[in-house]
Amino acid sequence: MNKRWMALAGGLAALGVAAGPASAQLAAHSSAPIDVTADELEVVNGQCLATYKGAAEALQDTTRLRSDILKIFYKPTPGAAKPGGTGSNCGNELSHMEAIGQVYYVTPERRVHGDNAVYDQASDTMIITGDVIAINGQDVARGARMVIKVSTNDGRMESGPGAKGKPSRVRTVIYPKQQDDKPAKTPPAGPSAAPH
Repeated sequence: MNKRWMALAGGLAALGVAAGPASAQLAAHSSAPIDVTADELEVVNGQCLATYKGAAEALQDTTRLRSDILKIFYKPTPGAAKPGGTGSNCGNELSHMEAIGQVYYVTPERRVHGDNAVYDQASDTMIITGDVIAINGQDVARGARMVIKVSTNDGRMESGPGAKGKPSRVRTVIYPKQQDDKPAKTPPAGPSAAPH
């Protein structure tokens, strides 16, 4: 194994990337690990940061977070590294994630697209910003910012600045639920086709 690969593997182990964030929840009520894939990974131990670039995707259970770039910040472990040492004080507990560019957050209940997103583990929220489009079944909501409480899947869509300094408005299109048990249509009453 070459030195560069060994250094990267050591950095990943120090960050706990291989094990995954222990307390992170992209999926509501899930203890499944988070599986992250991308074209490239860069680890900066001094910042407790793992940056995934190129079609980055984090998957937990049935929930996905996709973006061009995905930055995962880990909480430092107090006293883990010695001052001036070469080790890392980064634990494997997630602090927050930043998704940058072409963001898709997909759960079994809804699909949300935006420009950027931040998942904060402490507040259990996913905040998606930019031109946000949320789809739930056939219903569609648009706005500038959406805040989702991950554990409950509750969401709030917000407006943002619009043209000429006027705020834009949130827009929602809601389709009525179709009834599966509608009675069959009966043909209209009219003259009988039978001969006289």
